[in-house]
Order: sequence, then structure tokens, then C-alpha cells
Amino acid sequence: MAKRSKSRSKKRFNLFTIITLVFIAGVLGFITFKKIKDYFTEPDIENFKLYPGFGIYIPEDYEIHGIDVSRYQKKINWGLVKSMNDQGKKIGFAIIKSTEGISYKDPMFDRNWKQAKKNNVPRGAYHFFNAGKNGREQAENFIKHVQLEPGDLPPVLDIETLKNTSAETMQKNVSEWLVMIEDYYQVKPIIYSGASFYSNYLQAKFPDYPLWVAHYLQMKAPRTTNKNWYFWQHSETGNVNGIEAKVDFNVFYGDSSDFRNLLIK
Repeated sequence: MAKRSKSRSKKRFNLFTIITLVFIAGVLGFITFKKIKDYFTEPDIENFKLYPGFGIYIPEDYEIHGIDVSRYQKKINWGLVKSMNDQGKKIGFAIIKSTEGISYKDPMFDRNWKQAKKNNVPRGAYHFFNAGKNGREQAENFIKHVQLEPGDLPPVLDIETLKNTSAETMQKNVSEWLVMIEDYYQVKPIIYSGASFYSNYLQAKFPDYPLWVAHYLQMKAPRTTNKNWYFWQHSETGNVNGIEAKVDFNVFYGDSSDFRNLLIK
């Protein structure tokens, strides 16, 4: 009897184990299926729509859409960029990389800067910031290469990482850059950063500067802490006529009148 009881217990244990494994496999299978289904079907968010020409979902609640580019987009045909129209959506502005650190200049900047203006694409220039380098020297690098004109967007500081330096050092260098640039161009610069980095390291120190926030992989407006943003970089995988590589896509928070008011006078 003892052997038979032990055998029954073993069978019950094996049955329970099998049922548990089947349940886990079912749950994992459902999650995997849902992810695949969500990937290939339109998101259940009313204000996003797939634009096949651009190859991405674009938020519908914004009037003005734009791109940002650098040497990674290679030689751009700005005439094709300007003329592209997918169901009424057009490229309304382009923010172009100019400089980085204390001495680097993007090799495509001069061409992109001139061609964007020639093809009537509202343009802006951004500096990719090295958190550990002197802010004034980085500002001098930007000023040396960027001549802003009426109708251009304010200068942009792109700060994304601490790059092996302290938050305090980064903030000091950023402050130097912002103050020098604002003094030179007589316009308040825009800060570009990721949502988390901005909230953690920049917002408390630079609350009055316009924000261009990067926040991907979501179908809703970017999360920032008590901050009204001006631009939202919502995708890095867009397609644009005249550009070979993938392109970052952005929206402007406001209407055409707000956009004109932001431009340099």
C-alpha cells in the first residue's frame, strides 16, 4: 500500500507539473503573439496615423512637421525634400548639425545650410555638446561656423549624456555655452535632450530655456516634468524623398503663427 500511495503522489506531482508548464507556455505564447500582432497592426491610438511615404506613424494633432539631419544622411536633395507631400504632410523645417565639441564641424553642414535656405525649408543649426569640455570653447566653435539670419530657428544645444563627467561639471559647461550663445545671437537657445536626461539633470538648472525633447517608441506625447516643450522628436526611422538614410522626425508644438514667432527676427 505504501508503494502504491507513493506512486499516486508521484503521478499527481507529474500531472501538476505538466499543467503548470502548459499554462506558462500558453501565457508566453499569448504575450509573444500580442507583440507580433501589435507590431504589424495599426496602434490603437486615434491621433497617430501611418504615412506610407514617410514609412512611420506620425502624430496627427500637430500642424508642423520637420526633420533633423547631419552627415549621416549624406548628400541630400533638398528640392525633393521640400516637394515631398504624403496626404498633406510636408517637411516644414529642418534642424541641421553644425558642430560638436570644441573643434569639430559637420562636413555636410555648409551644403545643407545653404541648400535648405535655397529651397525655402526653414532651418536651424544644432551643436552636439561634449559634457566634459569647456562650454565657452564649444560656443566659440558654433559661432565660428554658424551665421544665423532672420527666418532661421534659434541655435540648439544637443546634450544627451554625462560622458564620464559629473552632473555639476556638465551643468557648468552647459551654462557657459547657453549664456555665450544667447549673448552673441541675442536670442534664447533651445535645449535638445532625452526626456529622462532632461528631467534628471537639466530641468531644475535651466527651466526657462525652450525644450526640444526626444522620446521614441510610444504613441503619446513625451513625458516631461512640468515642462512645456517646443519640439518633439518622435521617430528616428523616417523616410524622406531626396535622403538615402533614415531620418529623425519631429513635430512643433503650436500653429504656424507660433512657429513664425519663434524664428529669428
